[in-house]
Amino acid sequence: MFKRLIHRAALKAERVADQLFSRTGKGRVIDPYIGYATPDQIILRGRVLSKLRHSSAVEGQTRLTNLRQMLGMFLTDEVRDVTVRCGDAEALTDEEGYFTLLLPRDARTGRHSEQVYIEEGQVPTLCPFLVPAVDARFMVISDIDDTMLETGAYSLMRNLFTSFTGNSLTRLVFPDAVDLMNALSEGGRNPIYYVSSSPWNLHDFLADIFENTRLVRGPMFLRDLGLSDTKFITDGHGSHKGASIDHILRANPDLPTILLGDTGQHDARIYRDVIERHNDRIIAVGLRTPGAGIDAQDKRDLDAIAATGVAHFAGPDFTELAKNLAEEHPDLFPCSSNENRD
Repeated sequence: MFKRLIHRAALKAERVADQLFSRTGKGRVIDPYIGYATPDQIILRGRVLSKLRHSSAVEGQTRLTNLRQMLGMFLTDEVRDVTVRCGDAEALTDEEGYFTLLLPRDARTGRHSEQVYIEEGQVPTLCPFLVPAVDARFMVISDIDDTMLETGAYSLMRNLFTSFTGNSLTRLVFPDAVDLMNALSEGGRNPIYYVSSSPWNLHDFLADIFENTRLVRGPMFLRDLGLSDTKFITDGHGSHKGASIDHILRANPDLPTILLGDTGQHDARIYRDVIERHNDRIIAVGLRTPGAGIDAQDKRDLDAIAATGVAHFAGPDFTELAKNLAEEHPDLFPCSSNENRD
């Protein structure tokens, strides 16, 4: 009952905000996300908005400008019940403007894109997607905040300050994370997926950070924090991350998997549960230990992971992780070679 009242109040507040910020639903533009593949389909993803609010950062801009740009990313004017098309495939946007287009799987592998449009004659939008190479040996599913990107998510105030006063040029990625992902990707041979509790509003922002820091890019599975008539926000951090990992594992049924995360938001517990559900799929877990490091709960969860026999690592950086993986699984990780592949 109390949750329903809050839900109704939040919906009314959102409608007032729509009027204040001229969010009318007029206009049609596609905001594309990186898609992915299953054994049978290529999955294109994105969102239809009345206009894009993404602003590129410039050197030396102030924290106030950063804050204004960041807030703008959350003032999206999404458009529901719009039909998007790619070839013979079509999909209808949901209440928050999201769409998923399902294309038949073909022989292509690697990074590609398809033209997606809303109306005939409209300039199409390129929606990118990733199909694992036929010779991929494993895949990586990684968290972003405090695993790849220095955020301070373990502290709410620090997280908010870092997130809203920085920009895509000032935000820092751990140097060891860049080196590790380059080694594990092997120039694109092994696919990388990212799962985060960050909202979809930050997709382009995160993509810019990845591009600026040369961190290996891959399909992201973020959270919808929007309101609708039928839902009030979305699942919590753990349930969202666990469900997303399950989905990625089903999409890649033949690939052994490395899970990367951090102890700041108790990823050890989430990964312990994933191993219980998919005990034949997870070959290694790597956890960064930001902030105060490992607490009693993390220690219990790491002990539970150890009891399963899955190789695991927890430490302040990932410098030695590639070496440890090579020692545990020499058949899968000749990580000494970082040569790029076509």
